Amino acid sequence: MKIKNLLTVLLSGLFVLSLSLWCFFGKTPDYSESERRVLESFPKVTFDTISSGEFSQDFEKYSTDRFPLRDTFRSLKAYTRLYAFSQKDNNGLFVAEGHLSKLQYPENPVMTQHATELFTKIKETYLADNKIYLTIIPDKNMFIARQNGYLSLDYKAFSEYFKTEMPYAEYIEISDFLNADDYYLTDTHWRQEKITDVAKHLAESMGQTLNDTYTENTLRYPFNGVYVGQSALKVKSDTIIYLTNDTIDSLEVEGAKAVYDMSKAQSKDPYEMFLSGTQPVVKVKNPQNAEGKRLVVFRDSFASSITPLLSKAYSEITLVDLRYINSSILDQYVDFSNSDVLFMYSTMLLNDSLSMK
Repeated sequence: MKIKNLLTVLLSGLFVLSLSLWCFFGKTPDYSESERRVLESFPKVTFDTISSGEFSQDFEKYSTDRFPLRDTFRSLKAYTRLYAFSQKDNNGLFVAEGHLSKLQYPENPVMTQHATELFTKIKETYLADNKIYLTIIPDKNMFIARQNGYLSLDYKAFSEYFKTEMPYAEYIEISDFLNADDYYLTDTHWRQEKITDVAKHLAESMGQTLNDTYTENTLRYPFNGVYVGQSALKVKSDTIIYLTNDTIDSLEVEGAKAVYDMSKAQSKDPYEMFLSGTQPVVKVKNPQNAEGKRLVVFRDSFASSITPLLSKAYSEITLVDLRYINSSILDQYVDFSNSDVLFMYSTMLLNDSLSMK
């Protein structure tokens, strides 16, 4: 019995020692492809960092990030929680109706207030003579969360708050044109080929005519959305389909490489192929409608894929991402004259709006 206990202790110690040596001296990546983030570096060792406790806190983050077989253990934990212990979610991530998703709950009044105050400030500073519209893009939890036993935002109350706080903007309801299948299974975003009716409704609600037909093109690279890495689950990849026609093919783009930036198609986030992803200001000009109306869109990443579909109705669409440009200098980069203005944001960003400035 003593020999058995001794062997157990020795083997356990050897296992811990091996993992520790692997952690400290083994080669680990600086970037996690699955989580799309930079991993923690070894913290600085100084008298101040040790005495203040900063070193121990940072070391804990470093050792967690650089732990051997980290992705394997993350997957094991996820599968154990979701399937062995029948937990509803794993760190806020869940699977419902074939979709990977993340809990978006509860509403954060501080964030929604920050958003409305910022939009009102922009209106008072730049938009004295502009027709202003507002639309809120629901996250896909609106269609899969509550009916599968998960908490979610009260979307009606959420939109009512913005309508009340932004009375100067005409609200355009688009949720009636959406369902769960309009979103990628592994990602937050909507599928471009599924939202042509949304684009048509938006254009018509803003007084424009949009009756367009498109050719579907399938990206040959698989698309593993943001939730794949976060969930650590093995799931079937999505496919990106992008739409073209004569108008889209003729568009001239400033601030992005192209309408469909194929250099991004094999990047960490292939969805960024739509107008090169997140950019401060992007201008999309339609030479086939040079004398048409102009539109300025305050937006998040959802607008990247719907803008090409709206382009036929306008001579120029300017996209502004307030996460990457300060609202105090907008007049240096954006011409608001003779333009309609659309505030188009997803519930996810509006409920976590501190990055907008």
